[in-house]
Amino acid sequence: MLKVLLSSMLFLFSLIATAQDDFEKSLDSIQTLDDVNLFFEKNKTAKGKVIVFNEEKHKTKMASDILKMRVGAKKYFKDAPQKTFYKVIEKYEIPYYRASCVYLDGNKMTTDEINKIRKSVISKYNQGYRFTDLAKLYSMDHTAKQGGDLGWFTYGDLHPELEKQILDGTYSVNDIFTVDIPEKKAYYVVLMTQGKKLIEEAKVLKVTEPRRR
Repeated sequence: MLKVLLSSMLFLFSLIATAQDDFEKSLDSIQTLDDVNLFFEKNKTAKGKVIVFNEEKHKTKMASDILKMRVGAKKYFKDAPQKTFYKVIEKYEIPYYRASCVYLDGNKMTTDEINKIRKSVISKYNQGYRFTDLAKLYSMDHTAKQGGDLGWFTYGDLHPELEKQILDGTYSVNDIFTVDIPEKKAYYVVLMTQGKKLIEEAKVLKVTEPRRR
């Protein structure tokens, strides 16, 4: 009886190990984003998605480790409750920019009031006031809490008109200027805080190995 039980257990462990090997081999076959879709069609119980890691926006130890991996490499982190793999599908560099702004809401203020405040902001900045303090004092959206900082952004991250005037302009670091978006009743004072920077990103498949029953 004991022999039968041991044999059954060994057989079960063998099946699990084989299933795990097959799962990892199927991960190894993934080379492109199209392969990711095929993978999930074949492994319907697997849970996962493609996520983007950015070297400036993601400063965790995990993100740092993943960004150091080559394309096609995979690894899992032992502290996860389930075995979760991260496989690098693509790596590339994208031009990013950084600016801060004071946003003024045309629904709550007249054009004259807006222009008066913007003139005051620019004047005070040129006198030596910190833009972060001016944004906290005057800005009318959530960016006021971070001193107007928009963070690192690239094409497609901001309102198209705001983005166009910032990114397609001939502005240099520390240039201060205004942007109007009348159709949105949105008015800005913008300060360029960083020049163009190529930032590395990686598209990574994060997938959790299904539990074996």
